[in-house]
Amino acid sequence: MTATTRPRSAESQTDAANAPGSDRIAPPPRFQRRPLLVVASVAAVALGALVSVWAYQGASDARDVLAVRATVERGDVIEAADLMSVPMTVDPALHPLPASELDAVAGKRAALDLVAGGVVTAEQITEVALPSVGMTVVGLNLTASALPADQVRVGDRIRVVLTSGQVPGAGTSPSSPPQTVDAEVVGAATDDASGNTILNVQVAHDDAPLVADRATAGLVAVVLDEPDTEE
Repeated sequence: MTATTRPRSAESQTDAANAPGSDRIAPPPRFQRRPLLVVASVAAVALGALVSVWAYQGASDARDVLAVRATVERGDVIEAADLMSVPMTVDPALHPLPASELDAVAGKRAALDLVAGGVVTAEQITEVALPSVGMTVVGLNLTASALPADQVRVGDRIRVVLTSGQVPGAGTSPSSPPQTVDAEVVGAATDDASGNTILNVQVAHDDAPLVADRATAGLVAVVLDEPDTEE
């Protein structure tokens, strides 16, 4: 009788295959990185950092300024109760008064209408009642070419130039110099819709009708002389 001998290697492989718990453990799947997801994550982190920096800078730039609690009409006395202190990041172009000026502003008059919720600037307040005795306030709606750019301020003494037409009874000819009227600026603002400059000017009572008539027709301009110029 002939005995068949199995190779040891074959036996080992068979035993290993039949042994309990001998199932092969599959290697863990390899995750593929998605470039777009990585870029989006980095962008989100960067944006969050920028927002944090902006918020910090905004908070550090905020300061207490004087604001209007209750609307005050032009010419009325400003009461302390009409004002309030608010912290805000201020546009340098506004030039609002600091909140520490509250006591100094109270008791003065509004040169312009002070609208509730707005900030208070030096141009909006005055120490005198308007109009003064014998004077009249007239409004001028001026285009950019009708006044010096960024030069005219409340309190300036100016000349209102009547740019065309003859003054009745004056006997002037078209070649004569235009008529001028002395005035003082008592209020200034910008028309957001047109970009025009709105000036409230105080003129002599007798000159007011003529200036108002020309202003309505757009036939006025403003010139600003040196402070001590004598007419």
